Amino acid sequence: MLTILGFAMIATFLVLIMTKKMSPIAALVLIPALFCVAVGQGAQLGDYVIEGVGNLAPTAAMLMFAIVYFGVMIDVGLFDPIVRGILKFCRADPMRIVVGTAVLAAIVSLDGDGSTTFMITVSAMYPLYKRLKMSLVVMTGVAATANGVMNTLPWGGPTARAATALKLDASEIFVPMIPALAMGLLAVFVLAYVLGLRERKRLGMLTLDEALAREPEQETVSAGAGNTRGGSTGSTGSTGIGGTGGEDRLRKDAGGTGTGTDAEPTADPADEADDDAFQGLDPNRSTLRPQLYWFNAGLTAALLTAMIMELMPIPVLFLLGAALALTVNFPHMPDQRARIAAHADNVLNVSGMVFAAAVFTGVLTGTGMVENMADWVVGAVPDAMGPHMAIVTGLLSLPLTYFMSNDGFYFGVLPVLAEAGAAHGVSPLEIARASLAGQALHMSSPLVPAVYVLVGMAKVEFGDHTRFTVKWAVLTSLVVLGAGILFGIM
Repeated sequence: MLTILGFAMIATFLVLIMTKKMSPIAALVLIPALFCVAVGQGAQLGDYVIEGVGNLAPTAAMLMFAIVYFGVMIDVGLFDPIVRGILKFCRADPMRIVVGTAVLAAIVSLDGDGSTTFMITVSAMYPLYKRLKMSLVVMTGVAATANGVMNTLPWGGPTARAATALKLDASEIFVPMIPALAMGLLAVFVLAYVLGLRERKRLGMLTLDEALAREPEQETVSAGAGNTRGGSTGSTGSTGIGGTGGEDRLRKDAGGTGTGTDAEPTADPADEADDDAFQGLDPNRSTLRPQLYWFNAGLTAALLTAMIMELMPIPVLFLLGAALALTVNFPHMPDQRARIAAHADNVLNVSGMVFAAAVFTGVLTGTGMVENMADWVVGAVPDAMGPHMAIVTGLLSLPLTYFMSNDGFYFGVLPVLAEAGAAHGVSPLEIARASLAGQALHMSSPLVPAVYVLVGMAKVEFGDHTRFTVKWAVLTSLVVLGAGILFGIM
């Protein structure tokens, strides 16, 4: 009964948010509360919720201070050189912009933190997508899938969990997986290219001059420097393109054919002249601190090194980093308050979503639904599949890491799968490697706090993101699994 109710609870939640009948926060709270009563454990609801909140509180704290820290780093211009390089490649071509989104997300994902990746990627690319009227779910889908593949880095989480659960060395799991993960990342770039061609066909061809002539959307990216809260604004009052703001006027250029062909756009002198203006983040914003660039770069490098070496808990590192970044870059109290206020919306939205998710995970775990669901799934595997348990594990990692937390899957389900595989002569290393295949899909799970940073900053409904992304993420995960089998890794 608990198995059926567990699957029913997850299905109900997904249906309600994908059909937009309920907001994610409301669904994360009310649906598990209702099912907790349905299983006859309503009296324990409070205990389950408190336990869930306690388990996710460090994650919420990490996200709160990570948003402030990286928001300040974006404000002061630490990532502007990377953004300029990506945007110079993108120009005003939708195909290049989507590919650039995938490349930027993959590069920033090297720090192992999804929230960081999404904050930087959205802050850089959002103005481009809005100015060219491109689909924002394409941006969120590509960014989430690229980050999911890169999330398998040893310091990203899943590999370390698999190594801990099966008492293995993380490098023995990860290093042989590199060719398969490279194929997964290549699949993301191919996907970005195809989606970019679709966007180019839908929108037609634009020259850079023509794109700059479009009226900018009157919206801000909260993690950018242009939020008007607190009186500390950029020159345009928004995170617009290159500070062109209200001086833009609609103008035509003969280079913008609008034919929707897949040919590369041709450059002209006007394109070259306006190239430096097409920056994504306002290059003249008042929060820039060029004289402190190397201090901020060193602080960020030290912070990421400390995270990788696990010198302190990650929430503590981000708390210290945020305090130091604010104090050095904005020594005056009004400026500090302005920067905190500028990022308050993101902090509140994400932390609220995390604590709402604590209700869902608390009930799912406390009532025993997760344990029963895992046992049912493992028991449903036919004995004849025993010698192929690595492939079975890879396939099961897709739905299980989507519907469960990584902790639940790697510490609850993976040891059972490894034991079943060992009985048929399958190495625990093969099982551990196969378990990483589903991470491209996992990063769009409603139980992953970072995904709410992504959709919140991009102003995309979570249901819209889910409907668009899941199919592509599943395909990417299957590419990783197939490559692993092809290369003899699992």
